[in-house]
Amino acid sequence: MFYDFYNLTGLPFEERLAPDKLLADERFARGAERLDYFAHAGLAALITGPTGVGKSSLLRLFISRLPANRYHTLLVQQTAMEASSLLRLLVRTLNEKPGFGRDRLFDQILQKAKAAERTTLLIIDEAHLLCESALTDLRLLLCADLDETLQMRLLLCGQDRLLQTLSRQTLADLLNRVTIRVHLAPLTKDQTVCYLDHRLKVVGGSDKLFAAEAKARLHDFAGGIPRLLNNLATLCLIQGAVKKQHLINTALVDEAARELRMV
Repeated sequence: MFYDFYNLTGLPFEERLAPDKLLADERFARGAERLDYFAHAGLAALITGPTGVGKSSLLRLFISRLPANRYHTLLVQQTAMEASSLLRLLVRTLNEKPGFGRDRLFDQILQKAKAAERTTLLIIDEAHLLCESALTDLRLLLCADLDETLQMRLLLCGQDRLLQTLSRQTLADLLNRVTIRVHLAPLTKDQTVCYLDHRLKVVGGSDKLFAAEAKARLHDFAGGIPRLLNNLATLCLIQGAVKKQHLINTALVDEAARELRMV
């Protein structure tokens, strides 16, 4: 494996890095601060950004920092479904057998949330895939009971088109309840360099493994999108090990970009 050739202890650019190993760059630090406020005092929050920019990583970091004795976290990632299916999924996530009828499903979720004696954080990843009726049901759940014993918050995470959907007049009631908005932008060139160096450091690598010009080229090809950087940098390392090159240069980056059809 290529990481043996470069004396690395693991895969530097794997997709799902443990939260404690993530680089808390300026984007994540700003987002985490806002999400901490949301967990403490907000009602609904929104994370948006292009695909591969790090939204799910920010979610995992946020969840990992929540005190388990204060929050009951429900994470849903299967969202391409009808509204009724989403309600049934939420009930199953609460370890309940879904009842029959929409009203019964609503009641099961609300009663379980009230009995939790902790704040229920309903987190929907890939929320841009939700249909309008499902988003309406989530709003109704959030505001179904004025009883202060119900402590429920909603966090929606998805691609930029999620905000476009929420901007419809029919969903204004939900959007108006969003107290925190976090938009993750692609990495700048300097942030890309820090990202690459950090990923290598996590597995015992040197920040000199990629030439400075190669890091700049990686940024240009990937547009600062971490997922694309991961794919491109990994292929560079694979090709470099095959060619027994201990320094990743721009020629290797260009070759990898052509193979991934980034040019």
